[in-house]
Amino acid sequence: MFTTIRNAFKNPDLRKRLLFTIVMLVIFRFGSAIIVPFVSGSALKELVGDGNNFFGLLNTFSGGAFANATIFALSVSPYITAQIVIQLLTVAIPPLERIAKEGEAGRRKLDRITRFVMVGMSLLQSFGYYTLLVSQNAIASEYLKGGMKYFVMVVIMFVFTAGACAVVWIGDQITEKGLGNGISIILFAGILAGLPSNIDILINKFMEGGINYVIVPIILLVFAAMIVFIIIMTDAERRIPVQYAKRVVGRKMYGGQSSFVPIKVNLSGVMPIIFASSLLSIPSTIGAFANPAPGGFWYNVLYWLSPSHWFYGILYFILIIGFNFFYVTMQYNPIEMANNIKNNNGAIPGIRPGKPTSTFISKVISKIVLIGALFLGIIAVFPIVFNAIFSIPVALGGTSIIIVVGVALDTMKQLESQLLMRHHKGFLE
Repeated sequence: MFTTIRNAFKNPDLRKRLLFTIVMLVIFRFGSAIIVPFVSGSALKELVGDGNNFFGLLNTFSGGAFANATIFALSVSPYITAQIVIQLLTVAIPPLERIAKEGEAGRRKLDRITRFVMVGMSLLQSFGYYTLLVSQNAIASEYLKGGMKYFVMVVIMFVFTAGACAVVWIGDQITEKGLGNGISIILFAGILAGLPSNIDILINKFMEGGINYVIVPIILLVFAAMIVFIIIMTDAERRIPVQYAKRVVGRKMYGGQSSFVPIKVNLSGVMPIIFASSLLSIPSTIGAFANPAPGGFWYNVLYWLSPSHWFYGILYFILIIGFNFFYVTMQYNPIEMANNIKNNNGAIPGIRPGKPTSTFISKVISKIVLIGALFLGIIAVFPIVFNAIFSIPVALGGTSIIIVVGVALDTMKQLESQLLMRHHKGFLE
């Protein structure tokens, strides 16, 4: 890895791209430190707590900007939400489905629609953020009287929305002029930015005697094993062999070669985890606003649905598996895959073209999806089990590790491919 990075800095074009990416990330971190007007920057830290809740997840993705109420507090969450909404609507609404099938032009149209939806989501989340700030006394009382109240609300919502749009713009610039996928790189940077504070929490807990010195190497070994496991499962794939028939065009013969259709074990990425955590965050979010009385019915319901309860872990695991099957079903169509193979004069050895091929692909995907769903469920639930056993809050959960490892692997592969193109041994050498 270090050799690849060193060789990339030796190439002028790649060095320019790497430095541009670094500059954009520095701008992102500066924006994550500028507090929104009229707001107390430390008022939401108690709400985030040790990070093992939905607000902690948002804070992790934003690199601590959510807890400090900075202009980039929303980070890329409105854009990710808009993407999920458009992907679901593409299957449900025929006009959007037709646009999606128009190739590159259709993709650009859907991207523009996603940007408009993102602005609406940003305004909606900004209003929710403003309400949360008011409930947590993060805004001084003199700013919440008379007409000043509405002026302050509009300013805060506008700043949060503008910050979300600016983060997406930074991501687009990284994708176009830098290296890697911009949105993923920003998520990667936000998670790594919160790593020192998480390490500091563990060190303070260790110094106070809350962590036994014997547990420290166990923690390091467990997280190292998780990273290795995630790398193996991220690169794992099932290859379906495809044999293409020979055909004669004029005096030349084409085809006859063997290929394969790769089906990754983790087809859905971290989307099922985001779906499940967003759904289970609704009760805790309502509880943060309602503040039910201790001992009551709703208090007990919120207790059972808190991230530290075993029932939450079981329900979380089941939802991840369900959403994984749902997301893969929405994104992958075995009938269309079988038709593409047939139209290219290909066939799976031992399987007849047409419906038998689609049935075979469907069975393979179902088995692979089950393995991928169990993998995601284990990684997501692990921090809850770890916290219950050792009583150590692990803010850097499985979702964050999957994102960090996945983005690092994709970026390194892209960097290696760029180096290969620029150092290809051709006929002139």
